[in-house]
Amino acid sequence: MSMPMSILSADVITVNKISHHHQDLSQLFDSTFYNLYNTRLVKGGDEPIYLPNNEQCDFNQIVFAHGYYASALHEISHWCLAGASRRLLEDFGYWYIPDGRDQSQQQAFEQVEIKPQAIEWALCVAAGKAFEVSSDNLLGNGKTDRTAFKAKVYQQVLAYIKDGFPNDAATFIVALTKYYQTPWPLVSEHFQFSGS
Repeated sequence: MSMPMSILSADVITVNKISHHHQDLSQLFDSTFYNLYNTRLVKGGDEPIYLPNNEQCDFNQIVFAHGYYASALHEISHWCLAGASRRLLEDFGYWYIPDGRDQSQQQAFEQVEIKPQAIEWALCVAAGKAFEVSSDNLLGNGKTDRTAFKAKVYQQVLAYIKDGFPNDAATFIVALTKYYQTPWPLVSEHFQFSGS
């Protein structure tokens, strides 16, 4: 049985001493983006989803699963990538085949998850929280090479550091570093890739 692949950090003490509560994250997200985008981070149930405003709710909702901090960061990363037109669509108009994917479906899933998970990794570092890649296919027969997948996510992180993160991701990374008093700017040394 292999161990989960977490970030290796020069400042492991910081990662271990910071408390992470979804309520703090929701408040920080709202104070950063609500007035600009009419969007809130909302604790949900089993499945995360993005819901644009409608007759039942006058604001956009990034709904994350069960109050899990990691789920919230992951859903925020998808929102940061979605452009204005995609933010008008439920779940940004993307396809999603739930857990139980075959090999070709799993490969397609991982391809579209590289950028969101790279942003999620940066959000985790900014919050002083360990990051683990997610292949999200516990029940499927589509096999994942987690090391190869994490290597692709890592390469995307390095590209974002060099070329810049999407605007909303960059804004929230700064907000997280200020709130959690973590180092800024993010540099490649904050993201240590280990193939084990």
